[in-house]
Amino acid sequence: MTRNDALRAARLRVGWRSAEMAATQLTACGRRFLDDPHFNVSPRTWRRWEGSRPGWPSEETALVLHDVLGRWPEQLGFTPPPGWIRPEHHEETSMQTAAFLAVTAPALVPGPLSTQQVDPALIDYFQSQLEGHYRADMLLGPHDLIGTLGPQYQLIDKLTRSATGETRRGLLRVGAAYAALIGWLYQDAGDLSAAAFWRGITQETALRARDPRLIGYAMVNSAQVRTDLGDGAGVVDLCEAALADDQVVPKIQVMAMQQQAHGASLLRHQDRAEVDRLIDSADRLLPQVDDDLPWGNACRRTPGYLEVQRATCYGRLGLGTEASRLWEQVLAVVPASARRDRGVYMARHATAAATARQPEQAVEIARKVVTIAVETGSARMRRELTALERVMRPWHDAPVGRDLAEVLAPVTEGS
Repeated sequence: MTRNDALRAARLRVGWRSAEMAATQLTACGRRFLDDPHFNVSPRTWRRWEGSRPGWPSEETALVLHDVLGRWPEQLGFTPPPGWIRPEHHEETSMQTAAFLAVTAPALVPGPLSTQQVDPALIDYFQSQLEGHYRADMLLGPHDLIGTLGPQYQLIDKLTRSATGETRRGLLRVGAAYAALIGWLYQDAGDLSAAAFWRGITQETALRARDPRLIGYAMVNSAQVRTDLGDGAGVVDLCEAALADDQVVPKIQVMAMQQQAHGASLLRHQDRAEVDRLIDSADRLLPQVDDDLPWGNACRRTPGYLEVQRATCYGRLGLGTEASRLWEQVLAVVPASARRDRGVYMARHATAAATARQPEQAVEIARKVVTIAVETGSARMRRELTALERVMRPWHDAPVGRDLAEVLAPVTEGS
């Protein structure tokens, strides 16, 4: 089909029998669409468009053609000039750029900034707020906190530029902890690109602080993102790097070993023994975690922390009965106040029950999870419910499958 045939066929489809009618109609449509009384396409221009050398319409005309004919110029036989990008892509790119700037702005403030006196007591001030942020995360989910943590990190970064000596290093350490939490919030919200950016900021800030413990913590945080990406090799690489330091503290050992177990479950789909070895090794070290660092305390704060990891890995390995049994034990000790975490665990429990061919139990558990998923906005929870939906496909046409579809509707319809 030649270029003039493509445009001619398009105008005939909308009932424009001649070039004169097409030019008149396109002019009228364009004036309404653009709100521009001067927009005009002449019959001569339209006849040229249907000829062998149609040229290329202006961007405004391209928009009008698309609005009226439902096709872009290159789909109507015009030859795009070098570098042509559809107007719709301009808008999409602008939105993506704005979203990227919103994510990165707190960490990428250009400097130097005006100097100021920095009191060392500010380190304790920011550290004291961390625990409250961790608790709020469990209760609220990620979206409400991201907007709070970003400006706080920006203030810490501003103060760091003026501080000197130990005050500067102390602010860098607390800044790394804030960056890690922001990265986690984005990860929980399902934005892995933003999470990876903030994990990188955590690593950079930890290196600037010259704190081996924070550097190890940052590597484990990056491994968490790799776990969500399904990159088992990346998880293992990062955890082995964190454990390679001869003086690595027990907290980092525990965190790295449990995360490495996730990597093992992603890499070796039948290797339960490696998962158990790593989780058991971490469990023996857990009583030695006695530091007063304000970050990385989930291993002490979360009831059944290591069994949560074991159950998650078992579920990934397809060990439904074993995972379901562990989830029952974990959920018996996780407090109701840890609403977001309970929701994630319950969703994994439901998937384990379905894997163990207990679909009715899976649906009853999912019924409770959906309410929490909607309230907290946790993308992790929604992802777990999507995994449940996949495992429940054998019952898709059965009553229990239809029940699940109804239960999941508030989540699937909002996604």
